[in-house]
Amino acid sequence: MNNAAHNSDGRGIYKALVALMWLAPAFIAFRYWQVWNQLPERMVTHFGANGQPNGWMTPQQSLIFGLVLLAFLLTLFTGILLYAAWRSRHLDVNTWAMLALFYVIVGVVTTICDSVLRYNLSGTSIPLGAIGGVLFVSIFIFVALFLGAQRGSELPASAVITEETHAARLLAIVFAIPTAAMIVGAVTVPIVGIKLTLAAAALAMIGAAGMAWDGFHYVFSPAGVEVRTLGFRLRSIHADDIRSYVSDRWNALGGYGIRGIGSRRAYVWGNRGVRIRTSDGEVFLGHSEPEKIVRDLDEITNHKGHEGTRSI
Repeated sequence: MNNAAHNSDGRGIYKALVALMWLAPAFIAFRYWQVWNQLPERMVTHFGANGQPNGWMTPQQSLIFGLVLLAFLLTLFTGILLYAAWRSRHLDVNTWAMLALFYVIVGVVTTICDSVLRYNLSGTSIPLGAIGGVLFVSIFIFVALFLGAQRGSELPASAVITEETHAARLLAIVFAIPTAAMIVGAVTVPIVGIKLTLAAAALAMIGAAGMAWDGFHYVFSPAGVEVRTLGFRLRSIHADDIRSYVSDRWNALGGYGIRGIGSRRAYVWGNRGVRIRTSDGEVFLGHSEPEKIVRDLDEITNHKGHEGTRSI
């Protein structure tokens, strides 16, 4: 891809915004420098579920902890964001939404560090309600954008040839255990911010458990393949856009569920499936019997080749 193409989708602005996130540690260091001589020898740095202080550090320890935490997050986020830009033919809504979510997380951590200073200087309460609300709304918006991105246009109406299902019901039961604990915490914890954070996490886990139980449904028709879960259309792959496909392994380190950044997307609950290359990216369809997916793809693409990679 030439420089003109890179610049046309805002990559310069994108990279500049990624770099600007690194101002957060400098801001925290500056804030500590401003009030260093006013800080107590033992700072309150942690609070229990009831909002009462239950952890203390020296100013030096508090500063180092905040800077190390921010540095870790920024290194992780920068790597993910730059990798996403590198793997993408163009920066889509999903990539920008991920950048925005990481900004919110870095902003929340920075706000908490600054609020700890204010609490120790003047007893000003930490705005946990506002922080929890911002996180809740941001995660909800990101999930909505993530699910909506790369759905593709709906396939033309045509008779269904077959439908394959790829589920993980044991994993769904495993998800239910921490979900129950989060729901109990959201009901019993008195602090609004923590309630909202736990509620957001519980909703995410409920969604993951529901998807794992229902599974990914691959609906094959002469027009292509639709990927669905819980009655929601996740992706449409037009038959004319399929370039090649092959049975492949999935690395567990890549995670399960709906995965992928940039022009790649995976729908997987196991370690096997079929990798499909399309005209605008790559899709991995997880399945315990990938040969069934290959057979169904052969039928909709009218491919009669030998076993192995099918090139269309």
